[in-house]
Amino acid sequence: MNTNREVVELVKKLTEEQNMSMSELGRRVGIAKSAISRYFKGTREFPLNKIGDFASALHTTPDYLLGMEYQPPKPQGLKIPVLGTVAAGIPISAVEDILDYEEVPQSWENQGEFFGLRIKGDSMKPDINDGDTVIVRQQSTANNGDVVIALVNGDDATCKKFEKLDNGIMLISNNSKYSPMYFSNEEVLTKPVVIIGRVIELRRKF
Repeated sequence: MNTNREVVELVKKLTEEQNMSMSELGRRVGIAKSAISRYFKGTREFPLNKIGDFASALHTTPDYLLGMEYQPPKPQGLKIPVLGTVAAGIPISAVEDILDYEEVPQSWENQGEFFGLRIKGDSMKPDINDGDTVIVRQQSTANNGDVVIALVNGDDATCKKFEKLDNGIMLISNNSKYSPMYFSNEEVLTKPVVIIGRVIELRRKF
């Protein structure tokens, strides 16, 4: 069973994890902010007779605060794989070339399938640089101006801006050193050119 001080440290930890102010905690428990502050600093004894109120305010149980019940940490988000390459015909979930994992919001769980892709080359500079990771939602269609991940000839995935034309499509680099890649409607089918996802977020590590 936790000591009085250990109870206080656990209450303080949960308060910080939930981004709750001492004022808000005090309001929920019915205790002045100044008293909460003194509990946290250890200058005033924590009122164990209020343990149920603190537990309710912090979305936990009295037994957990008292050290009598294990409460596993709640997942903060969804883990998705970061890939170095994507090959045609292989489901993302089956790819073994996983370089890392990124976390995306739990709220995305029902919004489709996502993966990360480590960018190679400078064709999308200055917005997306070599070594950056992009978060991609799997989809086979795109709107003009979307940044997409496409497979050409079944090769590794390429990151480009998508443009639909009457007689075909263009995959456009941000970097002016690279000319747009034009494919007729027939080439889209025969090469083929396949959209596998739309870039929705950039993750850059310094």
